Amino acid sequence: MSQQTTIRKLAELVNTPVEKLLEQLAEAGMKFSGPDQVVTSAEKIKLLGFLRRTHGKGSAAPAEEIAAPKKITLARRKVQELTVGGGRSKTTVAVEVRQKRTYIKATEAAPPEAPVDDERAEVLRKLEESRQRNLAEQQRLAELDRQRAEEAERKRQEEEAERKRQEEERKAAEGAARQQEREAAPEPEPAEPAPARPARPAPRAAEDSRAAPKHKGRGGHAIADDDDTPARFAGQLHLSAADRARRSTARPGGRGGKPQRRQDSRGGGNGGGVGGFERPTAPVVREVAIGDSITVADLAQKLAMKGGDVVKALFKMGVMATINQSIDHDTAVLVTEELGHKAVRAETDDAESELLAQVERAQGEPAPRPPVVTIMGHVDHGKTSLLDYIRRTKVASGEAGGITQHIGAYHVETPKGVISFLDTPGHAAFTSMRARGAKITDIVVLVVAADDGVMPQTKEAIQHAKAAGVPLIVAINKIDKSTADPMRVKNELLNEQVVAEDFGGDTQMVELSAKTGMGVDDLLDAISLQAELLELKAVPDGNASGVVIESALDKGRGPVATVLVQQGQLKKGDYLVCGVHYGRVRALFDETGGQPNSAGPSIPVQVLGLSGVPDAGDDFVVVKDERLAKDVAQQRDAKRRESRLVQAAGNRMEDIMAQMGKGEGQQVLNLLVKADVQGSVEALKQSLTALSNDEIRINVISSGVGGITESDANIAVTTKATVIGFNVRADASARKIIEANGVDLRYFSIIYDVIDQVKQVASGLLGVEIREEIIGIAEVREVFRSSKFGAVAGCMVVEGVVKRNKPIRVLRDNTVIFEGELESLRRFKENVDEVRSGTECGIGVKEYNDVKPGDQIECFERIEVQRTL
Repeated sequence: MSQQTTIRKLAELVNTPVEKLLEQLAEAGMKFSGPDQVVTSAEKIKLLGFLRRTHGKGSAAPAEEIAAPKKITLARRKVQELTVGGGRSKTTVAVEVRQKRTYIKATEAAPPEAPVDDERAEVLRKLEESRQRNLAEQQRLAELDRQRAEEAERKRQEEEAERKRQEEERKAAEGAARQQEREAAPEPEPAEPAPARPARPAPRAAEDSRAAPKHKGRGGHAIADDDDTPARFAGQLHLSAADRARRSTARPGGRGGKPQRRQDSRGGGNGGGVGGFERPTAPVVREVAIGDSITVADLAQKLAMKGGDVVKALFKMGVMATINQSIDHDTAVLVTEELGHKAVRAETDDAESELLAQVERAQGEPAPRPPVVTIMGHVDHGKTSLLDYIRRTKVASGEAGGITQHIGAYHVETPKGVISFLDTPGHAAFTSMRARGAKITDIVVLVVAADDGVMPQTKEAIQHAKAAGVPLIVAINKIDKSTADPMRVKNELLNEQVVAEDFGGDTQMVELSAKTGMGVDDLLDAISLQAELLELKAVPDGNASGVVIESALDKGRGPVATVLVQQGQLKKGDYLVCGVHYGRVRALFDETGGQPNSAGPSIPVQVLGLSGVPDAGDDFVVVKDERLAKDVAQQRDAKRRESRLVQAAGNRMEDIMAQMGKGEGQQVLNLLVKADVQGSVEALKQSLTALSNDEIRINVISSGVGGITESDANIAVTTKATVIGFNVRADASARKIIEANGVDLRYFSIIYDVIDQVKQVASGLLGVEIREEIIGIAEVREVFRSSKFGAVAGCMVVEGVVKRNKPIRVLRDNTVIFEGELESLRRFKENVDEVRSGTECGIGVKEYNDVKPGDQIECFERIEVQRTL
């Protein structure tokens, strides 16, 4: 500071008012008259001493304390520019970085660290004690290792001396024998080499002397790196004690020890040299976990064998399988036992076990439930008509050909209470449907026509009911006809072991007429009586479970499954597992089209929201969350896929030889079947494949539910298959492929026609083929109501010609919903016989008023074509 500092400047430097500074100078004994007087350095030091005494500090401060601050704070501010983005959208952002650091004088922070030094000293003391203990332990272990090494060396030397003594004795005996044989002069016996080599242990002493400093220099790491001790090889049971000792002493000798080790291993008489393995005393038997199926490669890996050896064993058993093919559980167990190992069952059903545990926990108190009644019988015996009278609706009139081709599920409020009815088809092709209906029902009502008697499907229905253990009620229908003979029906049923109560049996037989309604009340009384005797009960609350009756793929709604609830309450929003599919219930529909919020036991409903179309007959279970549902469905799907691979892969030699003998003259007819519901697909596949004979084999290469798609058409082109559409149609893209490649596409609505046509081809009968040729398609634009005709569809003919006297079908989303005739065909209020393409017209459909805008009316004619091969 300059010597010419005035009081005013000093006040500005110390940030103090001038008046206050003058007062402090006066109190310190220095009188100044004004702020412009000069203050000397001595006066400043005197003022500082006065102020320090006033504030309780010593007057004499160390020079370094005055000069050096105790705490310094450094603040730093840095601004940079950052470019974000590129091209036209790039922007420049200013980034400001502020840093602040505070440094404290070391002498100020020293006193608080006193307890830390004490703690650190304690830690160091404990660490030193631990190190001393470790060092003592290492020295003890090193001493033990040294003693073991000396003991092993002593034993080795004894064995070596003994071996050499025996060798010298043997050589001496051989030399004496040779001398006697040659009768030569006696020669002095050869001296024993053992005393001549007393200095042999000297290298060992040198090795020990070299090894001792080596161990000493390692300090605390002597145990970790001690590779030369015999303890390293103590766990190898295939080495003897002498071998271990020889191996341990061979390493420290460096290059000089290797030839001696080779010589010892070569000269050993037992053949167990260094590193040799003994032959196992018994074969190794492994336990192999095998699931439902396993590939040959995985089985070979579990058996620790080559894949070729397992394939060879399978060939010896008569199973032809490659290393990548799957074999079933029984075959895998047989080949495992054949190879000398033990097979155990592998349980991998974790998700299934969790599902079963959840179902068991959800059991509740059972309560009475409505009965489930299945209507069975021969075709055209009046099953659906009887159910129509009970429901006061017309069901069979909407079926093609007037016969039932689906399982219908209804629950009816009758004066006798709620009854759930299942209407099954009576045609011979629907055997699986009838068997499925008999398994899930409580009572079977067998409908027999009084004028027709017992027919083949009547006998089959009786067998299904007996196999399922379900009580049977016989309804003798059509007694209003003049040719009715109920007594004949009862006598024919006696041959099938169905005895009426009139004849002393236990089967109720009710005579009725589905047309007039006579005797229907007696049938309902019989059903109610039988249900009371059965005491039907189910758990009304909790998670629902049941069975799938029918399933289909709807273009607008997706997979639709008709289910029968057997336990619990099925509600909207539940997660359920249905076969290999899962989903969440998006909506419930009853048979009238209503949307109930829930469905209890014995109530059939339609379910929307599944991930795919389930198979008819699959069980469904409601689960707590989607994760469990997905896991169970995926696990079941994987099992089904593995079983399919096993069926396709595991061919036996005798089957292949039989196919080789038959395959020369046999023709193959490939079919691709698409239907509207799952039950029809099953019936068609079973019926068509059953038509195969020695001359022709019916091969259904693909089947499914829903319309014919582009993928189906491509498969048909590749395999040269005939496409059969049962109540479904091909979309526009599929039709283009079919027409371009000349694929044979046939539409059917009655199962008789499908089976008859394929049967004619399979049997080799040439005859007249009845084909349905579509001559015109009209698209419904608007629907008008007429007092005379009901619903009149205002249409535009988009293809071909619509003729008045030809049969028609109503299509919705490429699916047949009605088949019938035209009641009227008008153009500008005039009746016309035909309307050509591009022309508007009004169409009235006979006995059908549910036409909606967007539907298609298909006009067709049946023509007879001479069939040629």
